[in-house]
Amino acid sequence: MPAKSPVLVDLKFDPAMIAKVLKTAFADRGSINLADPASKGVDLSHVDYALLWKPDADLFERAPNLKVIFSGGAGVDSMMSIAGLPDIPIVRFVDRSLTVRMSEWVVMQCLMHLRDVPGHFRNQRQRVWVPQDGPEAGDVTVGVMGLGVLGCDAAAKLKVMGFNVIGWSRNKKQIDGMETFDAGELDAFLARTDILVGLLPLTPETTGLYDASLFSRLRRDGALGKPVFINAGRGKSQVQADIASAIGTGVLGGASLDVFTVEPLAADDPLWGLENVIITPHDSAMSEERALFRYVEEQIARFERGEPLLHLVDRGRGY
Repeated sequence: MPAKSPVLVDLKFDPAMIAKVLKTAFADRGSINLADPASKGVDLSHVDYALLWKPDADLFERAPNLKVIFSGGAGVDSMMSIAGLPDIPIVRFVDRSLTVRMSEWVVMQCLMHLRDVPGHFRNQRQRVWVPQDGPEAGDVTVGVMGLGVLGCDAAAKLKVMGFNVIGWSRNKKQIDGMETFDAGELDAFLARTDILVGLLPLTPETTGLYDASLFSRLRRDGALGKPVFINAGRGKSQVQADIASAIGTGVLGGASLDVFTVEPLAADDPLWGLENVIITPHDSAMSEERALFRYVEEQIARFERGEPLLHLVDRGRGY
């Protein structure tokens, strides 16, 4: 029986953690970790599978015979624009733990704005006692943009907390118990939304989507008084200057941001200093390496048994 092809790994995560976990991963076929100096210049022409996150630009020249590409995260935008991307299956990472952690972050942020936690923190630091009399979740409509695995799970958990939840996706989706809108109904969706949650993939259509024009179309007469923007999808989907401006002028009452156009967020970016903006360092749902490697092992086993791969990227849509 011919030797199994090793898995090529090019993940721009914590290199020490990747090296540690790879010691016990892919036991039946081994791996080639491009972060290892010993892999510099190694022949990759025999490699069938690659696990990638923000791969090196020359990777596909060095590994011309790949059969499947696995993304190291839920998104694939980091590789879709790379020159020479081969016309082979690309598989997104879909993991229960990643999904759960994303939903935890989204629910937490919605609750923090519902109960004005930033305001409580300000009052605490100033040692003033100011009881808040805000709305309950049932008075507030959360609009989720992006109804994939992450969006649907977050929506379900927001509903458990009592929020009214509506959903938007480019193409119409039928989801039990939730009113949904499509591309032609964006204005109607925004007009109903008190808290906008962005969980969209990055595509040419979503680049710069969250801008001043969109914020101005959110609901202005709702229980929160002013709408709130929450984004854990992709940083390049938002126009950061427009977020800061909208907070300053009162178009937005607050924001929670886990993703940014350039990361890390520059220390002098005005978003840091805005009182009603909650910033987290792109850690809402980080890929856990052991779960990622297990997922790739399972998918390779499916592929080699002749079974269909799961969670394939649609090249036409870009996700």
